[in-house]
Amino acid sequence: MNIHNLLSARFSHAIQAMGIDDARIPLSRSTRPDFGEYQFNGAMALAKQLKQKPRDIAEQILANVTLDDIASKLEVAGPGFINIHLKDEWLSAWCERALQDKKLTIEAHESKTIVVDYSSPNLAKEMHVGHLRSTIIGDAVVNVLEYLGHKVIRQNHMGDWGTQFGMLLAHLNDKLQKSSFAETALSDLEDFYREAKVRFDSEDGFADRARDYVVQLQGGDSACLALWQQFIDISIQHSEEVYKKLNVSLKREHIMGESSYNHDLANVLTDLTDKGIAVECQGAKVVFMPEMINKEGEPAVYIVQKSGGGYLYATTDLAAIRYRAGRLKAQRTLIFTDARQALHFKQTEIVARKACYLSADDSYEHCPFGMMLGKDNKPFRTRAGQTIKLSDLLDEAIERAGVLISQRESGLSTSAKQHVAETVGIGAVKYADLSKNRTTDYIFDWDSMLSFEGNTAPYLQYAYTRVKSIFRNAQQDMDTYQAAVSVASIQEHDLVVKLIQFDEVLESVCKEATPHIMCAYLYEVASLFMRFYEANPVLKPEVSVKDKNSRLGLCALTAKTLKAGLDILGIDTLEAM
Repeated sequence: MNIHNLLSARFSHAIQAMGIDDARIPLSRSTRPDFGEYQFNGAMALAKQLKQKPRDIAEQILANVTLDDIASKLEVAGPGFINIHLKDEWLSAWCERALQDKKLTIEAHESKTIVVDYSSPNLAKEMHVGHLRSTIIGDAVVNVLEYLGHKVIRQNHMGDWGTQFGMLLAHLNDKLQKSSFAETALSDLEDFYREAKVRFDSEDGFADRARDYVVQLQGGDSACLALWQQFIDISIQHSEEVYKKLNVSLKREHIMGESSYNHDLANVLTDLTDKGIAVECQGAKVVFMPEMINKEGEPAVYIVQKSGGGYLYATTDLAAIRYRAGRLKAQRTLIFTDARQALHFKQTEIVARKACYLSADDSYEHCPFGMMLGKDNKPFRTRAGQTIKLSDLLDEAIERAGVLISQRESGLSTSAKQHVAETVGIGAVKYADLSKNRTTDYIFDWDSMLSFEGNTAPYLQYAYTRVKSIFRNAQQDMDTYQAAVSVASIQEHDLVVKLIQFDEVLESVCKEATPHIMCAYLYEVASLFMRFYEANPVLKPEVSVKDKNSRLGLCALTAKTLKAGLDILGIDTLEAM
């Protein structure tokens, strides 16, 4: 249930009953507890239209709106705000419904086909920390979209083509000629790439051989393609290991590398040329874009074919749009890359719409993100200034979490502690990133992300295990627990209001592709639960059976909401810590 949408619909009906059509319904959450939970601010906007005082219009709206079943009090405040105080009885009834519903009363949206392009590592190298944000932000958004009932098509646009592969294939072929197995030769992609680059820069004849491999590869030579496929398969295995450790949902079947669109690049160029969109300029094929002019009034130039006949990322991305909108019937496309590529994707969208690869109703959204920085405010690297492998970062997170877990008294076995360390360590890295607004840079800090206090994954994971502990002590099964819930105290009221807003949060993440909204929400849920638990004993002997059962119901609903939210973020929960 989306309480915001429900209240908006009631006010919409009230305004229509006043003979007013097409009015905006500006409903927002209240900023202060004494203003209730929600506030309707439409009277001021209607005042100009109706030429009446805002307070008078607010009083008319109150006379027409039907909220007796939901609100305990409605009041006009200030120049014409309508404050809405939710009724405890209505909140109690919602809790009982939510406990019985696996989706916590979340209603499915009208399903759309949505393509989400994320992660996109370069298969010439191992995944590094620069791939973290695209991978986990994209995966969290995918999970939200699927939770709301959309048909989501994951697209991992891996870099598996281009001139660099000539250099790599020449080096790999030489390794194989010396009886080295491909798996052994490519066990460390970074070392392999460096070796090939050194040979390319300094070894006589190697660069010419590398360029020849490019020609053979692009020409479809079977032997060269077989060598390329070996390289790609082993490189993908490296990525799959990282995805598994990182607990993201990307699989091999989601890969649509640059090479997937190779067959259509000439068609794209021909189509753009025939439509008069692409023209020749100094031997290259370009699109002039009067929609984007510089200070001198000159249109931006978007190159789709180089003067030597080679294609670019621009051509490949246009072919990808043709495939996604045409073959996959995508109504919405989300692309997660760093902010430096924003101009490229804006230009790509403009060209795609000129060429009618995207319809007016198709949504094409570049979702940029900021950089991960070290404490020196520079891109996060090793002390030697080298890029950090993502697998090494995750291993260090597990190791650091293991040290912290060993310092806490838990009674867990050695294997159980290792499982906790893996869950907490990986969760901490992901949550530290996801909890920041994706459009901003953030500073990577081991101490803060692994803390069991504040807005961190360990804090939320601990809150969940605390509820599990309550149910173990109560000798009840939390997953199947049902009870009559009675919202009576202020702490219970505040907690349930926050729980019922889960649907609103999902809708916001769906619309804006911003997982940090979910993180902030889960932290608020956990914090309100702690206040509730401290003020409202659950299992103490003096608590009546009725109150105990009701409060256990609130505990269960809190834990289910925390788990649902953390699952969406790709962060595991634990039975005990």
